[in-house]
Amino acid sequence: MTDILDDLAWRGLIAQSTDLDELRALLAAGPVTLYCGFDPTAPSLHLGNLIQILTLRRFQRAGHRPIGLVGGATGLIGDPSGKSAERVLNSEETVAGWVERVRGQVSKFLEFNDGPSGATMVSNLDWTGPMSAIEFLRDIGKHFPVNRMLARETVKARLDSTGMSYTEFSYVLLQSMDFLELYRRHGCLLQTGGSDQWGNLTAGVDLIRRVEGGSAHALTTPLLTKADGTKFGKTAGGETYWLDPELTSPYAFYQFWINADDRDVEQFLKFFSFRPREEIEDLVKQGADRPAARAPQRALAEEMTTLVHGADETARVVAASRALFGQGSLEELDERTLNAALAEVPRAEVPSGADLPTVVDLLAASGLCKSKSEARRAIAQGGAYLNNAKVESEDAAPAVGDLLHGRFLVLRRGKRNVGGVEVTAS
Repeated sequence: MTDILDDLAWRGLIAQSTDLDELRALLAAGPVTLYCGFDPTAPSLHLGNLIQILTLRRFQRAGHRPIGLVGGATGLIGDPSGKSAERVLNSEETVAGWVERVRGQVSKFLEFNDGPSGATMVSNLDWTGPMSAIEFLRDIGKHFPVNRMLARETVKARLDSTGMSYTEFSYVLLQSMDFLELYRRHGCLLQTGGSDQWGNLTAGVDLIRRVEGGSAHALTTPLLTKADGTKFGKTAGGETYWLDPELTSPYAFYQFWINADDRDVEQFLKFFSFRPREEIEDLVKQGADRPAARAPQRALAEEMTTLVHGADETARVVAASRALFGQGSLEELDERTLNAALAEVPRAEVPSGADLPTVVDLLAASGLCKSKSEARRAIAQGGAYLNNAKVESEDAAPAVGDLLHGRFLVLRRGKRNVGGVEVTAS
């Protein structure tokens, strides 16, 4: 058993707690069962969910027993926390499919065994589904004073703007019942979540006290913000970084971490990395001493990509990242990885034909150069590359044999500006 709370505090991962001293004593006394819930509101979890998944993993590594709860019931409603408008309700069939996907994603990060810290996965539909509306109102609803529910910040904000349906108003009852059921079935004494979940978590603690006379705890992590003011886990265009490799390629996932702002990387390392304190502090120092080398970003990108997508996939994306910038062989990259890599850079499409456009045309079409005259200057100055080979002539044009996997070309201007070309069927 290690002091998990000290580690979480150093990492900045404790936002709120019901009673830290009491919780510390409880954790020190032996394995504690804790849970965190994940609603299937999309076909995949995303980077924001990763903080909560890894928090469960940290507790398990410290000797405690995690429960990953997938919201088969709550996912049919949607948590109003942090939402300015009512969610669109998904069909039962859709949510059921997402439940299985989310269950698989969370399971990858936990260890399942018969030991005292062996993980468990559950769905709250198991106990919510068989319950009648009368049972729910009598056994759960009677413990929730309406005046207290109306005083919740989430409710007040929505009532003052777009309003809130009874469905979303009741979400806190369902999440509180989850904590009560896990307390009864598994002896669960701690629920974790993001700080925007604090009201839901403490409502569950209060329900356990009211119904069972028991004592339970809640612990939240802070919401992660980026130094530049943009939302964590989103692309510049507002798209989400997913954990599913079909929705966000491992290459794009790796690039998210490698491109982390120097101002953010220390916090990212503390929130996500499992490296010990000394290693993180050393990486941060390396980043401060030699920022151009991006040592902390590279370490974080490799660790996170390995954790989410596996060592083999990480090796492929690292090789692709290096090859695109002239530090490896483009010919050795598999087609899927190369396609994913080129999807992250300026890219042009040209129809197949007997003759491919000149490099000048391709540099301009891809956006690496603003004009053909600028492309000619880049070639004349020795700063233009085709498949990592320097382009010597303004009239140079790729041959069909230059196409990687029969469809791709890699362009580069200088050391850092990379673009791609895909030859498509005409």
